[in-house]
Amino acid sequence: MQETPKANRLHIAIFGMRNAGKSSLINALTNQPVALVSDVPGTTADPVFKAMEILPIGPCMIIDTAGIDDQGPLGGLRIKKTYEVLNQTDLALLVVEPVQGVTGYVRELKNSIEAKKIPIIGVLNKVDFIGGSLNSRLQEMENELGLPLIEVSAKTGAGIDRLKEEIIRLAPSDFEKPSLVGDLIGPGDMCLLVVPIDLAAPKGRLILPQVQTIRDLLDNNAIAVTVKETELVEALSRLKTKPRLVITDSQAFPRVAAETPDDVPLTSFSILFARFKADLAEMVKGIKVVKALKPGDRVLISEACTHHTQADDIGRVKIPRLLCRHAGGELDFQWSSGTGYPDDLDSFRLIVHCGGCMINRRQMIYRIEQAKNRGIPVVNYGVLLAYLHGILDRALKPFPSAYQVLQGECG
Repeated sequence: MQETPKANRLHIAIFGMRNAGKSSLINALTNQPVALVSDVPGTTADPVFKAMEILPIGPCMIIDTAGIDDQGPLGGLRIKKTYEVLNQTDLALLVVEPVQGVTGYVRELKNSIEAKKIPIIGVLNKVDFIGGSLNSRLQEMENELGLPLIEVSAKTGAGIDRLKEEIIRLAPSDFEKPSLVGDLIGPGDMCLLVVPIDLAAPKGRLILPQVQTIRDLLDNNAIAVTVKETELVEALSRLKTKPRLVITDSQAFPRVAAETPDDVPLTSFSILFARFKADLAEMVKGIKVVKALKPGDRVLISEACTHHTQADDIGRVKIPRLLCRHAGGELDFQWSSGTGYPDDLDSFRLIVHCGGCMINRRQMIYRIEQAKNRGIPVVNYGVLLAYLHGILDRALKPFPSAYQVLQGECG
């Protein structure tokens, strides 16, 4: 449970006003004191993430948020961060308590959750405080909110089991694609994975997309053979049968494409992630703008996480160099890291996004929609590099719908 990547967990966020008992509720759900609890309003400042497991859902990420009624300039920033959590929320718990009741803050937040089509559970906390008047107060608040409320007491544990049952019932089954590569292969099929070990490779381990792909192959009873690009030819010569699929790091695309027989399907880890985490066909549409780039155009290179920049970093050095060569002159690059875009997003002609392995699918889809709504195409590293190396056509053949889009863009 602890080793499941954060991005692959169901994200359950808890929202409500200050002192509604959100942090206490997290402690009750997890059965451990993971969130700081205080009678002082505004104790929770930034969103707090806690990994846990809810059977039969599996590994989840519980998110504690600041109160939506926070005060002052700093409080306004906290509320902004709370609303930003919606962009990565798969299931929302909206907590109210009897004394505060259903306020305008609560109704506004409920409307925002529903507008994003996020499943929502209403929770009436601190029921141990109101005794015999519970039934009439419950009905009143349900009418005001327009949402059924599950009665709980984070203090005594009453109703927590029922709340967990409701979480299990409403948890979306499609919060991530069911498989990275499982639908492309069958049991017993062999996949050859090409994994360069260069300056960017973490010492003693593989990067997350490579590890997740290997695990997905094993989960689907396939055979994973892993080599460096320098051993690809030797590995192919030793195999009695051709691989069902070759998957390579995007940076080794030219060499791997040249050395892999034409009748062996080929793609990249990054292209797999464009499909798994986002919308591969939508990213392929961005190639139309890549083809038309000219010197001076603004390009945003966006990464969902922060990492130490290497001497020949893919996002800071390699992709800008290739794009400038393709455009026939210097482009105006800007870089962003983390979960947000720059405020001047409208000034960019193109967004080049990383694979998004550190964020969940909902968050990645939201980032694509942000750009799409402003008319800015998004491509990811793998799609772009395959195109710039002249092999996108081949790399997309395993994915018929995206391949069809490419034919339309290039037609």
